[in-house]
Amino acid sequence: MTLLRDHDLAHAFDHASRTYDGLTSLNPGYRTDLLRSARRLRLPGGGAGLHLLDLGCGTGASTRALLTAAPLARITAVDASAGILRRALAKPWPARVRFLHLTAEELATAGEGPFDAVFAAYLFRNVTDPDAVLGSVRALLAPGGRFAAHEYSLSGSRAHRALWTAVCRGVIIPAGTLTGDRDLYRHLWHSVLAFDTAPAFAGRLARAGLTSVRVAPVAGWQTGIVHTFLARDGHPATTPEHAP
Repeated sequence: MTLLRDHDLAHAFDHASRTYDGLTSLNPGYRTDLLRSARRLRLPGGGAGLHLLDLGCGTGASTRALLTAAPLARITAVDASAGILRRALAKPWPARVRFLHLTAEELATAGEGPFDAVFAAYLFRNVTDPDAVLGSVRALLAPGGRFAAHEYSLSGSRAHRALWTAVCRGVIIPAGTLTGDRDLYRHLWHSVLAFDTAPAFAGRLARAGLTSVRVAPVAGWQTGIVHTFLARDGHPATTPEHAP
């Protein structure tokens, strides 16, 4: 299968936006795991004085996780799908949260940032050039800033690969077919199989110049299928907010 990319993927998410929250709610632990990854950033002081980026915010589930983990922070949330973003904007948010319809590359040239931390959920396996997006992330991070990716990235075990395929064939694709979004959820299945394993993505982060790279699994049935990737910008911190 040819994976959906760029405009085609954004269009598929636009169409799926009306049912996206309903389908993700069928996944046990979906929101709990996002919150666990956001908390693994270990942002100090409830995020007071910090400016955070939610890169690829979707309908706002990851933004809500980031806001819960750092309730005093300013958050800029961006996504390339206008339809998905409209769903996020329809929800109640405090004034310190704002949403922008931009890609990561566009954000890096739009005069935004720097950001004290970047959180990216389910983003990197969906982009054409992950290394270019990581370059944008590094440009957007303040010196010493923190990074977390919450991503479908298989452990490399055949058992985890087989489990992912079984869940997609038995649950995810049939549910997506009922909503008229079969192509998007087939993309989800194959994009995970084609993406870096967890060790390979950790290596990609290190090659991009991020430091202190760590990988942590999520709990439940997604153990070995979804991981949190944590790292830091490699430049020395210049302010107390960026201190470890």
